[in-house]
Amino acid sequence: MRPAVIVLTFNSEDTLGATLASARQVSDEIFVVDSYSKDGTVPLARSFGAAVVQRPFEDYGSQRNWAIDTLPISRPWQLHLDADERMDAQLVAAIQALPEEPTHSGYFLPRYLRFLGRVLRHGGMSPTWHLRLFRTGAGRCEDRKYDQHFLLKSGTCGQLPGAIIDDIRMSLTEWTARHNRWSDSEVAEMDVRDTSGRIQPDALGNRVQRKRFLRERYNHMPLFLRPFALFVYRYFFRLGLLDGTEGLIFWVLQTFWFRFLVDAKIWEKHHAGRLAEEAVVKAES
Repeated sequence: MRPAVIVLTFNSEDTLGATLASARQVSDEIFVVDSYSKDGTVPLARSFGAAVVQRPFEDYGSQRNWAIDTLPISRPWQLHLDADERMDAQLVAAIQALPEEPTHSGYFLPRYLRFLGRVLRHGGMSPTWHLRLFRTGAGRCEDRKYDQHFLLKSGTCGQLPGAIIDDIRMSLTEWTARHNRWSDSEVAEMDVRDTSGRIQPDALGNRVQRKRFLRERYNHMPLFLRPFALFVYRYFFRLGLLDGTEGLIFWVLQTFWFRFLVDAKIWEKHHAGRLAEEAVVKAES
């Protein structure tokens, strides 16, 4: 198998080289969809032989689906990566070993986080599984504002060994700023009622469906209590503490601070709504 590789970029020169170096080992058809980077991302991509197209960024789902619908992809399979994700040697070998016409229509790939220079191996999120390799025409990205996954429209899924390493090199200032923005998207997702074209929660389904099922259970827990419970579960029961100082920083920020921020914004939104209703009642009386 020699899939087309699609990579999303924005100011990604620090990590893109490793991403494209691993991509070149499985394909010579590489597309970089860039959102008008201001650094050396574009010339770096072209130096690896990638075809670069530029498009303003709306959200990850929109960007990925535009790439699926618009790029002149000639290969029967496609592999989607972010600009800070590189494949390890075992995953590269596993993709290279696939026949041109495998049994499945898509494959889940394991992904590990490299945070503050350390690959996190514990906490129940190591690895997470993502459908990133699929037959052209069979895959699509969810229309979600946050935590988007690809879903398979037809056929069955397999999984491959090895790992995608998500090499997070941004400063904590940038990391927290992005998560602050993503918390707004998470709150907006709470009001979505139309779930068509999305992965459906299923306790007995594939890895992502089971994850969505657990997320639904989490969402039904009381506000402000659930971030504490999630941190204790990840850090102590799932042994996130074994990831050292880097793990302590990650689990506190990701599973407590970020989730507490989401809850605070949900409370703020509901509180503002109650105040508005009270104001209307007073005006009418």
